[in-house]
Amino acid sequence: MFSQITELMVKIFIGGLPDNIQEMDLAILVSLHGRVETIKIVRDRATGKCKGYAFLEIYSLPDAKNIVSTLNGETFKGNVITVKISEEESGVQAAKPKTNQPFKSKRPRLQR
Repeated sequence: MFSQITELMVKIFIGGLPDNIQEMDLAILVSLHGRVETIKIVRDRATGKCKGYAFLEIYSLPDAKNIVSTLNGETFKGNVITVKISEEESGVQAAKPKTNQPFKSKRPRLQR
């Protein structure tokens, strides 16, 4: 049952975010236009500041399309944001190209 729910969700990308953005700010903005399941703001490990973009999982494709059409190009906290459906989640999953290279394993550690 859980795997069916995961397959229905659509991942969207939001770029142009300010460096002091909080998850709740983004949740409030986006949830007005569709049902948000998860939010992942990409942050700098050293400073904790937002790198300017985030990924959100949206409950359904119609909700995701509504969010994109409504928010793409809008101003949020002084920045113009870009909102689009992630390429990997645009309906048909792109197959990873298969290579003829064998699996590359790690070298064994030297015993000291």
